[in-house]
Amino acid sequence: MRILIVTATDAEIAPIVASLGYESRSGPRLKTYAHAQCDIEVLTSGVGMVATAAWCSRVLMRNRYDLAFNFGICGAFDPTLELAQVVHVVSDRIAELGSEDGETFLTVQQLKQVDHDEFPLKSGQFLNLYPPTNATLNRLSAVSGITVNTVHGSARSIEAVAQRFKPQVESMEGAAFMYACMIHEVAFAQVRAISNVVEKRNRTAWRISEAIANLGEVALKILKDV
Repeated sequence: MRILIVTATDAEIAPIVASLGYESRSGPRLKTYAHAQCDIEVLTSGVGMVATAAWCSRVLMRNRYDLAFNFGICGAFDPTLELAQVVHVVSDRIAELGSEDGETFLTVQQLKQVDHDEFPLKSGQFLNLYPPTNATLNRLSAVSGITVNTVHGSARSIEAVAQRFKPQVESMEGAAFMYACMIHEVAFAQVRAISNVVEKRNRTAWRISEAIANLGEVALKILKDV
């Protein structure tokens, strides 16, 4: 089985690749590993949705994969989610894609520029309707996410986006990864560990190291169940 793992930074998947058998560098930002009966390629796309979309599309156009996983960290809006918890993001959207009209934000759907169900969208979102069949993945909490260029860090913007979309988590890459996989018809899953609460920037409350450690543990179990 051939698997693609996409991550924004090497740090986010360091515990994962440490348990894989490195073989070679197979292209720009792309490394090949072996694990059990799987050939795994790891793409470090860089931070943000533009870099993720561009590099994912380049790799998916040139190679064929049985599965693709996006492993990374995220912030949580939902107070019921715990710090360092690993979740499965099954719906995502680009939160800033639209137009300001005074104090009102209009989505591209409200502007009549994109239909709510224009492929690959469903009801204005990227929905993973057919995730891989995987015992570990199935045990994770399924959550909704937003993808942003600017991580939220002010009470006003947090309240506005929470009311607008009611997201549970946010990242800077998730929707771009899902978009690329959907147009290239690759089965995929976006899996993230919660590193912080979405609030006014408070680095002392972040638990990045623990989130990355938990992500690595869960990711290896997912790969074992493939």
